[in-house]
Amino acid sequence: MADLAVLGAIGIVIGLVLGLTGAGGSILAVPLLMAGMGWSLVSAAPVALIAVFASASVGAWSAWRRDIVRYRAALLMATLGLLLAPAGLAAARWLPVLPLTLAFAVILAVVALRLWRQAQRTPADTAVVRAALPAEQRAQGEPLCKLSPHSGRLIWTRPCMAVMALCGAATGVLSGLFGVGGGFVIVPALRAVTDLSMAAAVATSLLAIALISGGTLAIAVTQGFAAPLPLALLFAGAAIAGMMLGRTLAPRIGGPRLQQGFSLLMLLAALGIAVDAWGSI
Repeated sequence: MADLAVLGAIGIVIGLVLGLTGAGGSILAVPLLMAGMGWSLVSAAPVALIAVFASASVGAWSAWRRDIVRYRAALLMATLGLLLAPAGLAAARWLPVLPLTLAFAVILAVVALRLWRQAQRTPADTAVVRAALPAEQRAQGEPLCKLSPHSGRLIWTRPCMAVMALCGAATGVLSGLFGVGGGFVIVPALRAVTDLSMAAAVATSLLAIALISGGTLAIAVTQGFAAPLPLALLFAGAAIAGMMLGRTLAPRIGGPRLQQGFSLLMLLAALGIAVDAWGSI
């Protein structure tokens, strides 16, 4: 019973952070499961995919109704992600636990620092994501992937497709390896190479993440991972409930400061994981 309560609480926290910050909350699922349930990284990563899939699916559906999801880009990234996800799953099983855990701690720290800098440099972006405001086209010089002024869709070129495919492939490997969503890869990439708004970039990322994490979870199951159904449903339901609560509270809470607080939490989690892994030698 105590384990069920802890698992449910972790799911609510993950969903709450995701709902409040817009993206990136699911990366905390693995360290929280490791700390709260006493699991290793290899055991926690597939379970974390459940929360990633559930919360990203709800977020993508909500964004779809606002017509800001660029689904062709999401499908391309998801296709490459699912092709590379088995490589990540295989690497997670064969790599030594210590370097794998330390690598995850480094990734966690890097994402935390990036979110902190984003909150300082572009506080308006955190407000758009947090409050789920309508998308507005961003001003850029000459982005690699341009939006058509007539249809509002991306104009596909070979360089554009190559970048999208690379983002999807990286996300698939990370999803299989660490059980993370990969929004910290997709969103900055979309902002760098397209003229999508922050809201549209996050919405497109959510659809890609939902497809990649769901497919990776299915692959993990076929390879022998089997999470007890009650635990899986509890975790997914708690994550969705937390996300809905977070989106309700989000317009009332400051975006940049909230994101910086979340960044500090991620840094502490990274430090805790690294110290624990090093102390187990």
